[in-house]
Amino acid sequence: MTDSTTTQTTTSSGRTLRTEEMIINMGPQHPATHGVLRLELVVDGEIVHEVIPHIGYLHRCFEKHCEHMTNYQQVIPYVDRMDYCAAMNNEFSYVVAAERLLKIEVPERVQYIRVIMAELNRIASHLIAIGTYGIDIGAFTPFLYCFIDREMILNLFEMTCGARLLYNYMWIGGLSHDLPPEFAPKTKEFCTYYRKRIEEFNNLLTFNKIFVKRTANVGVLPKDVAINYGCSGPMLRGSGVDWDLRRDDPYSVYNKIEWEVCVGKGEMGTVGDCWDRHIVRMREMEQSLIIIEQALAQLPEGDVQAAIPKRIRPNPGEVYARTESPRGELGFYIVSDGTATPYRVKGRAPAFSNLSVIGEISRGAMIADMIAIAGSTDIVLGEVDR
Repeated sequence: MTDSTTTQTTTSSGRTLRTEEMIINMGPQHPATHGVLRLELVVDGEIVHEVIPHIGYLHRCFEKHCEHMTNYQQVIPYVDRMDYCAAMNNEFSYVVAAERLLKIEVPERVQYIRVIMAELNRIASHLIAIGTYGIDIGAFTPFLYCFIDREMILNLFEMTCGARLLYNYMWIGGLSHDLPPEFAPKTKEFCTYYRKRIEEFNNLLTFNKIFVKRTANVGVLPKDVAINYGCSGPMLRGSGVDWDLRRDDPYSVYNKIEWEVCVGKGEMGTVGDCWDRHIVRMREMEQSLIIIEQALAQLPEGDVQAAIPKRIRPNPGEVYARTESPRGELGFYIVSDGTATPYRVKGRAPAFSNLSVIGEISRGAMIADMIAIAGSTDIVLGEVDR
């Protein structure tokens, strides 16, 4: 869809177009925007001069639901639906915040199981990011492979709690279900299988000449720009910033596990380009396998529901807790007024901040490069809009 342009035409941001410029709307139905996102492109021929993202199509009043229709435990299903590709990680962040507010110490077995589930969900989420990114650029086969492997993780979740996408598994003070006896051997089997599979993905997609040409030196995000815009997760680490909350502001039992933080190094182009963001996600999956295997080996016995409070009514106060989701720093700010319903619940969504930088890294790119740039941000609109 295009609009004819004159010197009197203005963009939604108020900028007057030059005579040679025009507006192209990419989305909100475009499959490469990964959801109901509209990107307003100001272009001169094939060159992008400005990108204005339009959000809000998936707004669900998440925060008001939490504050007016639920108690603390009942918020969890709403949290699941923010980043629906990584619901376990959403729950993890929220229950950590709620438990700090309530001053609850959960059993060590619960902590280890939460880490295992969060890392499995990180791999599943990155598989969606990598598979859809490949198909955006024209590589169809990796998309099929990614979703085949993701099914194996969803089967583990279904075996544990009965759900495959939105889990309501991590509860304040514990978990809804303990691990079934067959979970550990099947998870170890998956880790062994998938380690070889990552190498296959790299040969098929990551180091594919066409993929490298489409992503290297495209959408370069400098380190200082990433920090100033509040980017986090693979978007930040892809720019060479060595920062991961699991190591640098540890929570749960991450400080008892040895693993490495993956950062972009500019191996195929410039540090912070689309290829760097992709390779960070590939290498993070390898590290997630290492974390899962160590957590399974250290998993203690115990009751996963022993610390769940029968009555959740925290003292008046406030808390902010943050965790490392597949997209970056996911935080929850909770205010209690002493009643059974939270007075205020605010979600700090990493995808929102990561999307905000798209105008900076797209200026001067080709229209075709917008597909690669938008896909490399790995946004989920349920989290952006909330």
